[in-house]
Amino acid sequence: MAGALEGVKILDLTRVLAGPFCTMILGDLGAEVLKVEGVSSKDDTRAWGPPYIGGESAYYLCANRNKRAMTLNLKSDQGKDIFKKLLTKSDVVVQNFKTGTLEKLGLGYEEMRKINPRIILASITGFGTNGPYKDQPGYDYIIQAMGGLMSITGDQASGPVKVGVAIADVLTGLYTVIGILASLHERNDSGEGQHIDISLFDSQISALVNVASNYLISGDIPKRLGNQHPNIVPYQVFSTLDREMVVAVGNDYQFEKFVQVLGMPELAFNEKFKTNPNRVENREELIQILSERMKTKSAQEWQESLQAAGIPNGPIHDMKALFDDPQVRSRNMRVEIAHPTAKRIQLVGSPLKLSRTPVEMRRHPPLYSEHTVEILLELGYSREQIYEMIENQVISEEMYDDEFCPNE
Repeated sequence: MAGALEGVKILDLTRVLAGPFCTMILGDLGAEVLKVEGVSSKDDTRAWGPPYIGGESAYYLCANRNKRAMTLNLKSDQGKDIFKKLLTKSDVVVQNFKTGTLEKLGLGYEEMRKINPRIILASITGFGTNGPYKDQPGYDYIIQAMGGLMSITGDQASGPVKVGVAIADVLTGLYTVIGILASLHERNDSGEGQHIDISLFDSQISALVNVASNYLISGDIPKRLGNQHPNIVPYQVFSTLDREMVVAVGNDYQFEKFVQVLGMPELAFNEKFKTNPNRVENREELIQILSERMKTKSAQEWQESLQAAGIPNGPIHDMKALFDDPQVRSRNMRVEIAHPTAKRIQLVGSPLKLSRTPVEMRRHPPLYSEHTVEILLELGYSREQIYEMIENQVISEEMYDDEFCPNE
């Protein structure tokens, strides 16, 4: 079945996570994605392990399905010529080199649009293409720190804490997808491409949402609240008789139901706790009362009672519990696909459930240089020319083609 983005061709010059995550989503939606890596510089995440399976790192596998892959030396004249040929056949280029790198290679946006006026270039950088930090590299950890996220994560005793995944990378990848889809839509009317300038720093700041708004409105610097919410009470982790669980009481009606389940209905009529602003103001007193009661039953007992009353709550899953959860299986969020060196690999499924153009796992995350010969033959190069490219280090000698066989 055709994907929603069938016919859209993406040149993916990115590595690590933000860019590959973006292009994987586009590939999931049906776009034809070509991952271009250097002759002597593979995607860093290929070496980010253990764990490995079939010689491939789990990290690399998480963000690179539904792509083909080739190598190309963009510093060589012939490599640039090949790239320009690919450019004429492409709709979008996604890159995350340091600011100015493509311009130094003579492949900046102004040069690209001369070759293909319809091309859309998405440039992912740490801090954007202007401003005092534009030349600084940006890793997710640095962005979480500089972008304010670590200052509000953790509690007062722990000090600043990073989020458990590279969330700035993930958010940037998502924002880049949005920018690309918007640009493709606009191009239908204008006939012209455009340059998308997106940074991890900006994306991280935008994700501060209500916490940033709290500061901008009040001028008060937010404190680390651990597992509590700055604007809603009770909305946090509670210890039970056997383990921790989360309760999220989002309004006064839910609070009344919650304290009824706890056997403390009088709390809903206490002036200190009657409304959410009251509860935020008297957070410590209320949480102490609720915490003592929550410790009197097991997590399972509370979950069943709260679920019956319509109070949002849930267990705190580790990875095993998560991927064993029947809801995960029902939603196909754990998938298995064939792989040339690992035979079978398991991946996280796509959260996008489209009724007429569903996401399909069409391709495994490609091996390094796996489709180089295939792509060059499609561009009209002969096998003799491809041999010369290998000798001249225009492409990698690592091949997956029966006639070349350097890996055997």
